[in-house]
Amino acid sequence: MKEQKQFPFVLSEDEWRARLSPPQYQVLRGHGTERAGTSPLDREKRTGTFACAGCGQPLFASDTKFNSGTGWPSFYQPLDNAVETSTDKSFFMTRVEVHCAKCGGHLGHVFEDGPKPTGLRYCMNGVAMKFEPSSG
Repeated sequence: MKEQKQFPFVLSEDEWRARLSPPQYQVLRGHGTERAGTSPLDREKRTGTFACAGCGQPLFASDTKFNSGTGWPSFYQPLDNAVETSTDKSFFMTRVEVHCAKCGGHLGHVFEDGPKPTGLRYCMNGVAMKFEPSSG
């Protein structure tokens, strides 16, 4: 049996359920996906940081966000050491899952069809993040 990775931020399932809304829990802890076009973060254009809704870990800077036309917030690059990836073989396909490096919460998937300079599209569930506008 594969050993589970231990993350720096750990809560019991009861603590996660108390901390997160049902949609957040379903995505972050249950590896779910929100419906395309439902997240206000897809339309967020202010300067700031997108952070994990589970633990507050800063994930993406607003200047790496772009409109992918998919209906989910998309970024071409995460902040340093903010996310980790793993292989997701659900739904009869192989994809690269993106999760928070601090709490392990499921954020979305990364694809190789993004813009320069990385060519990557981090397609994230908005419900898995919160936006923190820059001050000033």
